[in-house]
Amino acid sequence: MAAVSGLVRRPLQQVSGLLKRRFHRTAPVALQVTVRDAINQGMDEELERDEKVFLLGEEVAQYDGAYKVSRGLWKKYGDKRIIDTPISEMGFAGIAVGAAMAGLRPICEFMTFNFSMQAIDQVINSAAKTYYMSGGLQPVPIVFRGPNGASAGVAAQHSQCFASWYGHCPGLKVVSPWSSEDAKGLIKSAVRDNNPVVMLENELMYGVPFEFPAEAQSKDFLIPIGKAKIERQGTHITVVSHSRPVGHCMEAATVLSKEGIECEVINMRTIRPMDIETIEASVMKTNHLITVEGGWPQFGVGAEICARIMEGPAFNFLDAPAVRVTGADVPMPYAKILEDNSVPQVKDIIFAIKKTLNI
Repeated sequence: MAAVSGLVRRPLQQVSGLLKRRFHRTAPVALQVTVRDAINQGMDEELERDEKVFLLGEEVAQYDGAYKVSRGLWKKYGDKRIIDTPISEMGFAGIAVGAAMAGLRPICEFMTFNFSMQAIDQVINSAAKTYYMSGGLQPVPIVFRGPNGASAGVAAQHSQCFASWYGHCPGLKVVSPWSSEDAKGLIKSAVRDNNPVVMLENELMYGVPFEFPAEAQSKDFLIPIGKAKIERQGTHITVVSHSRPVGHCMEAATVLSKEGIECEVINMRTIRPMDIETIEASVMKTNHLITVEGGWPQFGVGAEICARIMEGPAFNFLDAPAVRVTGADVPMPYAKILEDNSVPQVKDIIFAIKKTLNI
């Protein structure tokens, strides 16, 4: 009561000032955008920017895409630029490659990259090699995109990672986004590139929201192909990954930081051309390396990174052998418990880091 009566006796200006000093503003909430909407936004902006760009694939138009990545584009751009195709990957991939050779810029969607095996002759022999075989006279500006790698409960024929398959081939550029920022910046760069680009998305990431920085909201936002991103700075060990496992690496790094272990997490973004310089610089700083991927171990992305580190200047900085964390060397099982044990989990990454650091 004494405090209240004191307030009543004070001049109105003092009371007003007191109330203002106790008022706090809430910081604005950062814009959240899902990976699905980021890809959609990127394609929409490129379709609007260049009339030579068009999208084709199974169910991309009237159904808005099997995963709703192309939602709204058919209504906006019509049948000539958003094209539903028959269930024939070899056929519509060939149409897309021919259109690219004729000067258009097709985005060819595979419902899953497992089905791209039906069209691999078009992707490799027609798209990837033509620029070289023509002596630089015939570019093939095409984007092959769709979900890649393990999803959930779709077994062996729909769970394969094709990063090392396509990363093996000269003439292709291969990108593998993790976040919404990655997805938008890379799809826009892929569409504008004069080379064939394979964009390996992940079905389980489509609905995941990420903070979307102001620069990513610009129609001029691009992420350069061939440049990795350090997602988390660290001093004890370098952890290199791409696509969905980057998130697992970030989770593992958060857990380990509570134990005093600081991991430097590198999001590759691009499989080919690989940004080995960023990885080398990190290894020279941390003196330890592990790679994490959802694909099979033999001849994989991690194997290539380890080989490049061994052949380059960073090898002499390693205090322990590099370690790979990969998917199990088996066709993907259907049973959930077996599936969980066939793809890298956060606990597997933590175990590999502690093993490398001899903790």
